[in-house]
Amino acid sequence: MQHNGIYRSAAALLLALGVWGCSETSPTPEAAQPGSAEHIANVTQQVDDEALRAADANQGDWLSYGRNYSEDRYSELDQIKPENLDQLGIAWTLELNSTRGIQATPLVVDGIMYFTGPWSVLYAVDARKGEIIWTFDPEVPRAKAADICCGVVNRGVALYKGAIFVGTLDGRLISVDAASGEQNWSVMTVPEDSNYSITGAPRIANGKVLIGNAGAEYAGVRGYVTAYDATTGQEVWRFYTVPGDPSLPFENPILEMAAETWTGEWWKQGGGGTAWDSIVFDPEFNSVYIGVGNGTHWDRRIRSPEGGDNLFLSSIVAVDADTGAYKWHYQTTPGDTWDYTATQPIMLADMDIDGAPRKVLMQAPKNGFFYVIDREDGALISAKPFSYVNWAKEIGPDGRPVEEPGARYDDGRTHWIAPSSHGAHNWFPMSYNHETGLVYIPGVLQSGPYGDNSDMSFSPNGIMRGNEYAVSIAFKAYNEQVIDPDAPPPGQSSGELIAYDPVKQERVWAIPQPSRYNGGLLSTKTGLLMQGDAEGKFSIRDAQTGTILKQFDVNSGVISAPITYLVDGEQYITLIAEWGGGQGQTFRLTDALYFGTVYTFKLGGTAPAPEKLPSDRRELTARTTDATSLELGWGYILYMQNCASCHDVPGGNGGAIPNLARSSDAVYDNLEAIVLEGAYAGIGMPVQEHLNADEVDLIRNFIYYVAQSMREGQSRGEVLTTVAEYQRIAFEHGPLPASLPDEQPSSEELDTADPTSGPLPEIFDGDPEAGQRAAAMCSTCHTFNQGGANGMGPNLWGVVSSDIASVDGFRYSNALQDLEGNWTVEALDAYLKSPTQFARGTTMAVGAPRDDQRADIIAYLGTLQDD
Repeated sequence: MQHNGIYRSAAALLLALGVWGCSETSPTPEAAQPGSAEHIANVTQQVDDEALRAADANQGDWLSYGRNYSEDRYSELDQIKPENLDQLGIAWTLELNSTRGIQATPLVVDGIMYFTGPWSVLYAVDARKGEIIWTFDPEVPRAKAADICCGVVNRGVALYKGAIFVGTLDGRLISVDAASGEQNWSVMTVPEDSNYSITGAPRIANGKVLIGNAGAEYAGVRGYVTAYDATTGQEVWRFYTVPGDPSLPFENPILEMAAETWTGEWWKQGGGGTAWDSIVFDPEFNSVYIGVGNGTHWDRRIRSPEGGDNLFLSSIVAVDADTGAYKWHYQTTPGDTWDYTATQPIMLADMDIDGAPRKVLMQAPKNGFFYVIDREDGALISAKPFSYVNWAKEIGPDGRPVEEPGARYDDGRTHWIAPSSHGAHNWFPMSYNHETGLVYIPGVLQSGPYGDNSDMSFSPNGIMRGNEYAVSIAFKAYNEQVIDPDAPPPGQSSGELIAYDPVKQERVWAIPQPSRYNGGLLSTKTGLLMQGDAEGKFSIRDAQTGTILKQFDVNSGVISAPITYLVDGEQYITLIAEWGGGQGQTFRLTDALYFGTVYTFKLGGTAPAPEKLPSDRRELTARTTDATSLELGWGYILYMQNCASCHDVPGGNGGAIPNLARSSDAVYDNLEAIVLEGAYAGIGMPVQEHLNADEVDLIRNFIYYVAQSMREGQSRGEVLTTVAEYQRIAFEHGPLPASLPDEQPSSEELDTADPTSGPLPEIFDGDPEAGQRAAAMCSTCHTFNQGGANGMGPNLWGVVSSDIASVDGFRYSNALQDLEGNWTVEALDAYLKSPTQFARGTTMAVGAPRDDQRADIIAYLGTLQDD
């Protein structure tokens, strides 16, 4: 078996000819003091296309995200090896003023280091001294945190001809002068004030800087990758990963083919398919490989009701690096309905398979299968599971997964499916070691609850939050559960460090880890494998066996990947430790939360380790509540919709963001100001404009209830089991009015109540203009124009006073077909208030819980009449 790097031979030739002059470290002109502006300008200007192609000839620098264009994170530096690890110590540390998580892989050129932190802040550091040279803050508005599924993080930068390129959370691509830290140019890559974001590192290809985007968990997002001229910032090409409105011209001819794999009106929610992490350039074929993400909505039945593969979701797409023209694609998860993205790291290699040399790309995406694919034509070479999988039996001879019965959770029950939406492997970098022939994977062991939320009146079209969170995480905690006894148990998760043979397609060894969330990997020619983990340890292992050879306590949990490089001929290792990010927001394994710290090691290093902090774990609040089960049920619903993704379920220990059951009295007393008025907006807690004071109070009482119950001796699981029943009561009762009832209705009353009884709001006082704005949430299914076409729901022109069971020949669901009467104001109010209570089984997914909102919508519908 051969394990040669793709460009190793060519790079060695370039080195011998002196074409790439950096050799082991970039040259420093005698007149330029290392670390000076002149020195930095000189060495960074040399990082051009030729230098990036020859990265393997220049092992002393780390010039791009994955070290080279293969992105294999493998180093041939050999000063640090098993025999002298006892001499390895800290060279220097540098504390940063941030605590939300650092995922970035640093770049280093001749001892000058660049990396990003939370909020897309860019750092330049002198690796000789461990001192900051400059910082660049793009000043991302803190309210943007509301549109980010997975933390205010950034995975790194690109370096090219004296400029550093960073993508920002609010969608800008910025070129910064590498020597001065001053902005060269900035371009907004996404629509203004949209749900898009950028967390991934840019890539360089033939003088162009490539950037994708994120946000497919949110409505209105359609993925694409854009190439910009690295010097001017002018757009060169753009490749959309999913088709848009088919009534308009397609931006790329291949999108017409892709559109044939979609049904319904997917483009109204955007379609998704963002390329938020892996974008890899292959100079040998002049190709860019794009890892494409999940759909919007996750559930295919919502975004594409009649099925289809939904290209290019969950696919690897190859395009021409110069023009963006489509070359080929391979779809890892056709018709994805689980958030099984193919955005995970892609690595390139040349290797012998079945006795023949093959040029391959390798990926271990979320869906749990390891793929080896021909880079030239996209043909699948092999695919086997690298983790526990219960959604599919295998990848069949046709390259498509053979799905297990029930995998698409379409029977109304909650299905625990493995892997979860976190994947069997997420974005954390892998490493391919050319000596061992193994790929090292930071794996995840977890099942996830999937279910259909479309029948919930407060969850329009599956949207789970006021900021349009379009996921299929089962929301009905009381629902019947379908559990695989062989899968990771519900509610439990862990990690594993996997050594995987890509040729034999088999696990060689795996080491259990307590957290599902650990840092990326680096391996070396000397047989070392390095990783930071959630427990605050930096471990250096034997790459053959996984045995720990050396370990450092770095205090904080780690989610970044280590790098190694040379400074003045001496080998260094750098790891940045700062806990946070999407999953790190909600939990941590260390006793204290630390500021981010850059740790740098070398042989003979004697710098002191940073001081360990005392535990900052907080006690549960002592506050109590006498809220009714109905109020607690709605508090649970509102909390899970609006708070849990950052703060976790109440009662946990908290992560980079506090758990709200362990907050101070001042937080509870000022919760309205924090949530509704933006008192904490400056530190990233966005205003929740879609909530009102009564709803904030429901959330507060739910937090009190969980803390109170846990103090009385119940486990958090036991409390949530009780709350699940309260959620059922709330779900059956429907949205609460602005003033809560003194007594909650009994189950019998809920079953027999007339949904149209009781006092009506002053519906004739509604504001039609406000109603038109509010009715925008209905536009996914309905149109509002005279003579307009029916969609998934009917055109609502003239709906007032029309037949309930039928509108202009459009038949409603079975739940409405047998109802008599017309759509009076009273009937419309009852239906909008709680569609499922008005007609159980209705496919209507939009409810308007507030009286004034219903009045406005009805007033607007009343204007949709023929003269």
